[in-house]
Amino acid sequence: MVTCYLRYVVDPYQLAAFEAYGKLWIRLVEKFGGKHHGYFMPSEGTSNVALAMFSFPSLAAYEDYRVRAATDPECQAAIAMNDKDRFIISYERSFFRPVFEDDQGVRRAP
Repeated sequence: MVTCYLRYVVDPYQLAAFEAYGKLWIRLVEKFGGKHHGYFMPSEGTSNVALAMFSFPSLAAYEDYRVRAATDPECQAAIAMNDKDRFIISYERSFFRPVFEDDQGVRRAP
């Protein structure tokens, strides 16, 4: 399993637009076989940083999602939202592997 972590710098005056965008991507990631763990909006502290995390069974499955999403009309419409309103200033993408506890109390990657 691979988990994609996204850190966004967003326009703090357009948080509602970014939140609507995020809600679309939750469903779209799952449409292509991923498990979305949600978007995390600014609350206390920094007002222009938002996070998202989602997982795929493998890096190859994630790459397949990226290829398929590039030509999907719903994904293109979601991307067009930001192209029009520019609520995302920048973003960083990182990948992680999860660690889980097995039946002997030891945490390990799947």
